[in-house]
Amino acid sequence: MKKVLPLLAIALFTVSSIAQTARVQVIHNSADAAAATVDVYVNSDLALDDFAFRTATPFIDLPAGVQIELSIAPGNSTDVGDALLTVPVTLTIDEKYIVVADGIVSPTGYNPAPPLTLQVFPMAREMASNSSNVDVLVHHGSTDAPTVDVVETGAGAGTIVDDISYTEFQGYLELPTADYVVEIRDASGTVGVAAYQAPLATLGLDGAALTVVASGFLDPSQNSNGPAFGLYVASPLGGALLELPSSPLSVSEFESSAFAIYPNPATERLNISATGIDLSQYSVTVSDMLGRQVLNAEIDIDNYINVNNLSEGIYNLTILDNNRIIANKKFVKN
Repeated sequence: MKKVLPLLAIALFTVSSIAQTARVQVIHNSADAAAATVDVYVNSDLALDDFAFRTATPFIDLPAGVQIELSIAPGNSTDVGDALLTVPVTLTIDEKYIVVADGIVSPTGYNPAPPLTLQVFPMAREMASNSSNVDVLVHHGSTDAPTVDVVETGAGAGTIVDDISYTEFQGYLELPTADYVVEIRDASGTVGVAAYQAPLATLGLDGAALTVVASGFLDPSQNSNGPAFGLYVASPLGGALLELPSSPLSVSEFESSAFAIYPNPATERLNISATGIDLSQYSVTVSDMLGRQVLNAEIDIDNYINVNNLSEGIYNLTILDNNRIIANKKFVKN
């Protein structure tokens, strides 16, 4: 039978019996179906029972200055002996931490399958350092997503996160409270993968400190048809993570609609047409659904590219004017 010691009880016990504490928030971001709910133990005590994927705890007090063990166990665990992962940590007195659980526990069905880990970010914040800003901590927790850039296109802020890889944190972005649009792009910053709205002003988030987590799979078909990729937000109060709504990639509607590709699906060649536009001034890149660039080419004089050597699958064609994205088109290679 589980020995439950809720987080509030741990906090009260800690405050009353151990003056040295640290503040910790835990975020469950393991998209493996086998870890849909987990139990979290502090030493041998059950702190979180059936902690669900894409949820967060509030900030709570844990012992600092002494080593403790944080353990993740299946949701049906009976005690800490069932743990899938145990991490010994010594927290710094009066410090604040964000702890994110990422990774895969299943032996098969996921590609790639990095093991379950706890990623720890010190110097966390429960409120913005300036009451007129929103402080945003970014974490890359998508196991099959490549190294990416995050580019803000709504307010013209440009690249706000450069070359962030799986398990990494980008230190706090101190953003004026406004409504933003952010694009996830490949490491070159030229190939768009997805875009999202971040309506910080509309939601009245002045003075808030948030954690934005890249979560889920770019290619669910290679990952047991698990949850799709998205950006999710944790507040210091905890609870279910908030999904950022998707947004169109930043291409001009006129320019994008001026281009067409055919046939789609394609087998050997993909034709590109654009009424009244000289295609010789543009180049193209082709990336797979993981954002990996598989082809970089100039458009042929007959306005086509050769896709014969691509494997079967879905691809994104990006038309570029130097490094400026003109249009994005998806196509299927048979």
